[in-house]
Amino acid sequence: MRVEIYHASKYGNGAEVAGEIGRLLEMRGHEVDVKHIKDVSPRALPQADLYIFGSPGRIGKPIGGMRRFLKNVSPPSGTRYAIFSTEGTPRPDRKGRMPTEEEIARWQRIQPMMDDALQAKGLEKVAAMKFHVTDLKGPLEADWQKKAEEFVGALVNW
Repeated sequence: MRVEIYHASKYGNGAEVAGEIGRLLEMRGHEVDVKHIKDVSPRALPQADLYIFGSPGRIGKPIGGMRRFLKNVSPPSGTRYAIFSTEGTPRPDRKGRMPTEEEIARWQRIQPMMDDALQAKGLEKVAAMKFHVTDLKGPLEADWQKKAEEFVGALVNW
């Protein structure tokens, strides 16, 4: 299977995740290319069986560069895709109460916005994964490699 991975890493966390996903896919015999979105034209993506897009969140949205990139990609309709995001770890409020899943979903619209852009072009979603960072610039959460393995497992089993 030919896989193209495009990430919009600002502090290196997304690049680290994209590299690990690529490495795990290559270990399973797949042909993988990992690139930062600044290094490719969204209108001239190479042919692939699966595209993976990764973005950090900024104020609950994918960063602007990724939003523009997804707006301009044009793979054939029906092409499969997967997404991942790097997001801040949920923290308790001043009273010590952790936010509910519904509250988090209202604030963090990174993946739904990426899905909207890609599904509007007729692409088919295969998998998604959130990777949490412990602070604005990282580092990634302690179990992020295990999540990468789960993500790759979901990708190769579709």
